[in-house]
Amino acid sequence: MINLGLPTTVVTLLPQDINIGPNSNGLPGISQLKSIVGASMTIGLILAVLGLIVSAVVWALGANSSNPHLAGRGKFGVLVGLGAAIVTGASVALVNFFWNVGQSV
Repeated sequence: MINLGLPTTVVTLLPQDINIGPNSNGLPGISQLKSIVGASMTIGLILAVLGLIVSAVVWALGANSSNPHLAGRGKFGVLVGLGAAIVTGASVALVNFFWNVGQSV
């Protein structure tokens, strides 16, 4: 057998045990950023309720004035307002869910 000076052991190049999680103390201003995000969620929910109210009024006006186009726009606006409220309210839960899914991969 000829020895060419090559190493006989194979070094694994895969990471052994890396465990990195979110760090809330790593950057300055994290608490202010959390406050800004919370305020943005509040504004989003308020605007979703406002859109829902306006759309319900448009729907009622369209239905009572026999205007199917206006009533249809009001119905669509109600659905959009409800969808916006659902997404805004569930955003933290959705992000946490997908974060946990990503960590289990």
